[in-house]
Amino acid sequence: MQHVLITGGSGFIGEQLSKYLSQHGYNVAILSRTNLPHHNYYYWNIDKDYIDNEAITNALAIIHLAGAGIAEKRWTKTRKKVILTSRVDTTKFLFKKVKELNPKLKTFITASGVGYYGATTSKKIYCENDNPGTDFLALVCKLWENESLKFNDLGIRTVIFRTGIVLAANGGALTKITAPIKKGVGAALGTGKQYVPWIHIDDLCNLYIEAISNKNYEGVFNAVAPEHITNKSLTKKLGEVLHKKIWLPNIPIFILKILLGKMAIILLEGSRISSKKIEKIGFKFSFNSLKTALYNIYKT
Repeated sequence: MQHVLITGGSGFIGEQLSKYLSQHGYNVAILSRTNLPHHNYYYWNIDKDYIDNEAITNALAIIHLAGAGIAEKRWTKTRKKVILTSRVDTTKFLFKKVKELNPKLKTFITASGVGYYGATTSKKIYCENDNPGTDFLALVCKLWENESLKFNDLGIRTVIFRTGIVLAANGGALTKITAPIKKGVGAALGTGKQYVPWIHIDDLCNLYIEAISNKNYEGVFNAVAPEHITNKSLTKKLGEVLHKKIWLPNIPIFILKILLGKMAIILLEGSRISSKKIEKIGFKFSFNSLKTALYNIYKT
């Protein structure tokens, strides 16, 4: 049985991906700093420069999802450092251990984000070869990806998925977005014209699974659905699916900035992101429209 090692495997995406991998016949192990009952896991602690060596030596592929939540806390100076180091330092550590213990690892797959292109709302549709933005999240993604691409130096096929908002019934951004809508007080944010790149959790999991065995996956890919939607259209469609009327005016920009500080930018800005590269190599979306994705999630 082929072994796949996941960092961040107990998180929102990691939990679902672990189930998918097991269903496809992979032996899944999770790297964790804490005890994980009912999981096959290995211990690691980069602060102590420690990892169970078998985690690396047994792996056919490593999927790197670990990273502190972007929207969990206000972006203080300390929190920004945690967001950055939890991604960059863990990647450096994995590279060091793979080089030492298993330089013949077949595949290294890592998450990144569409934040790579910068928090901006423009007419441009961003593709994988576009330059990174200059804001905080763009810097995080750039440094994260730079460390990940070093696996190529070991002859290991490296795949990076720049992921949009992941839509799922339990967990993730959708739970927070729908909470006020379910209470009848939902509203678009800011101008409502900012785009929201998205992908259904099932499609994202299938992307990772395909990337393990399909050698056409190499380099950077935008992990987003083909349909481009705005925050206003997302809010409206959620209201329809949940049978809730969207009647309040848009939440003003200044209110969001007061509530969230600098983090508000991830809600107030957003551009269209192209999915053509993954479609060109043959990936078929199960959910290529927001309508089908939401009706699947809420089974209405």
